[in-house]
Amino acid sequence: MSKQIRIIEIPVGPQHPAIHEPIQLRIWVDGEEVVNVKVVAGFNHRGVEWLAERKTWHQNVFMCSRICGICNTIHGTTCAQCFEDLGNIEVPPRARYLRVLVNELERIHSHMIILAIMAEAIGFETLFMLMMRDRERVMYLKELVTGNRVLADYVTIGGVRRDITTEICDKIKKHLNYIEERMKYYKKVWSEDPIILKRLVDTGRLTAWQAIAHCVVGPMLRGSGVKSDIRKDYPYAAYDEVPFNVITYKEGDSWARMMVRVDETFESINMVRYVIEHLPSGPILPKVVPKKMPPGEGISKTEAPRGELIYHAISKGGLKPYRLKVRTPSFTNIHNGAFLIKGAHVADVPVIFTSFDPCIACCERVKVIDVRSGRSMVVPLKELNRLRW
Repeated sequence: MSKQIRIIEIPVGPQHPAIHEPIQLRIWVDGEEVVNVKVVAGFNHRGVEWLAERKTWHQNVFMCSRICGICNTIHGTTCAQCFEDLGNIEVPPRARYLRVLVNELERIHSHMIILAIMAEAIGFETLFMLMMRDRERVMYLKELVTGNRVLADYVTIGGVRRDITTEICDKIKKHLNYIEERMKYYKKVWSEDPIILKRLVDTGRLTAWQAIAHCVVGPMLRGSGVKSDIRKDYPYAAYDEVPFNVITYKEGDSWARMMVRVDETFESINMVRYVIEHLPSGPILPKVVPKKMPPGEGISKTEAPRGELIYHAISKGGLKPYRLKVRTPSFTNIHNGAFLIKGAHVADVPVIFTSFDPCIACCERVKVIDVRSGRSMVVPLKELNRLRW
């Protein structure tokens, strides 16, 4: 008698058990094995790209910084660089170094929070609380430099909005020493703890060939042994002057992706120290920053904590952009990497998904234009997925 196969559909989300943002994973299981998965997004759409066409260039830097609460500084940096490319605006050397400083502080706290969330996902509550406690030091440093813990609004077109003093630099170095020692302890935990190794090793394995073929970016790509980092491949700000190593792990599993983030925190700490020790003198803004932009196009790409972030602006001249397009790393990592869940056990679904470090808020921006008529339209998500309209 042949075995009877019963496929059951299980909705994971939209209130997700691992990531506290609204997205749904529809998974089909045969017993404990996932045989199919579908990502259902669209629960958090805010119309950011539509709003961008109705705001001035300077207002857009503020608004785009709010696409992601965790990665707000890198969004502001990428947006400002895009407009600077469009307007041929030169950023002073001191401002370029300060942009590196705040973006690397942001990378540290971003990596620490996803490491803590992964600990929570596997039931390691003590590790979660310890890492969140120590992350508060980084948030304090971010507030010290920018004036705000979360929404920094630090980067502006042409430079940065606040300078730092010698006293602030001394405080940064003092707290970085503490954070570095704590991260050494956490690296030992992530490398040796049997619970972590049992849950993460060989879970959600992504080969280098698959990573490239599916266009994943950031720690997902480097966790599969592919040495690719926008800061090194296409330097921006002062990354062509600040030395650092591109971290890779060849294992390609969930553990490797988390270990890339662990090691990148050490690189970011060293980069912040280098910036403080080699900070150029001079202004943090050019003498004149234009309110209007000339006709043309501008593009910028950066290495956000989650991977490659791209901004593309089209201008017809004037105070506002004609079009602003944002391509975030989570957009490609979530939708292109979801196939890793197929073949996994049900209990490993939150672990694999968390290892992507997904940001749902970053994904929810779509504007559809009929290229034949130039008319904007509202398209149901199902039709958009099928490219039928």
